[in-house]
Amino acid sequence: MLPPCRRSPPAYGGGRRGTRSGIRAPGAPRVGSYALSEHGRTVLIDPLAPEGDGGFWEQLDGVVSGAVACLITIGYHLRSAEEAAARYPDATVWGHRSVARRMADRSPYRELSPEQTPAGVRAFAIGNPRRAELPVLVESHAAVAFGDAVVGTGGGLRVWCNEPIDARRRRFYAERFAPTLTPILRERFDHVLPWYHRG
Repeated sequence: MLPPCRRSPPAYGGGRRGTRSGIRAPGAPRVGSYALSEHGRTVLIDPLAPEGDGGFWEQLDGVVSGAVACLITIGYHLRSAEEAAARYPDATVWGHRSVARRMADRSPYRELSPEQTPAGVRAFAIGNPRRAELPVLVESHAAVAFGDAVVGTGGGLRVWCNEPIDARRRRFYAERFAPTLTPILRERFDHVLPWYHRG
């Protein structure tokens, strides 16, 4: 079982799943993005600016300090990372190689893998078979962020499954998927930053 998130670092952006509006219907899940300032740099995790901006970038300017590293936990979470890379000089965009295929300008792209990360960040391979999702641990904040493997609910954290749970899926998650999360659970962390929260 994953430890609870005691307090979250600053969150920003967000909206209803499938939109970038920043407006959500009652009970609709909240899609998360995170900004973590540390030691003369800022880490943006799965950046997401709302449509229409509403002063978002100016607010983020007040948080950003030093170099910017965008960490993309799963390919389709590239979202506003290209805009952030264009806004902040020398920003980098770190993600699975599937992220590069989604980018119009690949110059800020760096491949993220368990063997290759920005300083102070660890990435983890998960899934059996291996997924294109790379959860990350930002060591200075003792915070783990997931793409879509783990989500927040009113009752805590859950492993995400988009299909009805039957005996076959239960067995897959218990025998093949959950064991790949074990290396993350062995790490020291105080916060879990899910991409999605309902509740």
